[in-house]
Amino acid sequence: MKKLIIVAIVFATLGFGAGNAFWYLASPLWIDREVSETLNLTPQAATLATGEFVGVDNVHQGKGQVNAISTNQQTILRFTEFDVTNGPDLYVWLVKAGDLKASGDVTKSEWLELGLLKGNVGDQNYELPAGTNIEDYGAVAIWCKQFGVLFASANLSAPE
Repeated sequence: MKKLIIVAIVFATLGFGAGNAFWYLASPLWIDREVSETLNLTPQAATLATGEFVGVDNVHQGKGQVNAISTNQQTILRFTEFDVTNGPDLYVWLVKAGDLKASGDVTKSEWLELGLLKGNVGDQNYELPAGTNIEDYGAVAIWCKQFGVLFASANLSAPE
C-alpha cells in the first residue's frame, strides 16, 4: 500500500509539472494579448523609416506595419494593424542587419532591445532610447528570448 501511495504522489507531481509546462508553452497559441494604443502626433512629426512585418515560417507568422516616427525630440516605433503568432517571452528588438529570414540572422548581428512585446495583436508604441539613430538599423524583430527564436521581422527603409 505504501508503494502505491508513493507511486501516486510521484505521478501526480510529474503530471502537475507537465501540465504547467504544457500550459506555459502552448496556451499562447490560442490566447491573444490585444493592445490598442494611440499616438498623438504633432505637426512637426516626421516618419523616418517604414516596414512591413512578415512571418519566418509556417509556425511563426506576422503581419502589419511599423513606422519610426520622430516627434518632440524622441523617436517612436509605431506598430499598426499588427498581428504575430503569440509565444512566451516575446521582445521587440531593433537589429542592425536587414532581411532577417531566420534566428541565426539575428544572433549574427547587433541588436537593441526595446522591451517586452505589449501584445501580439493591435496597435502599439515603443520609444527608442535617446540618441538612437534609426538609420543604423535594418530591421525590427519580434524575438523569443527564452528559446532564441525569431517570430517575425520587418525590414526598415526610408519612406517613399
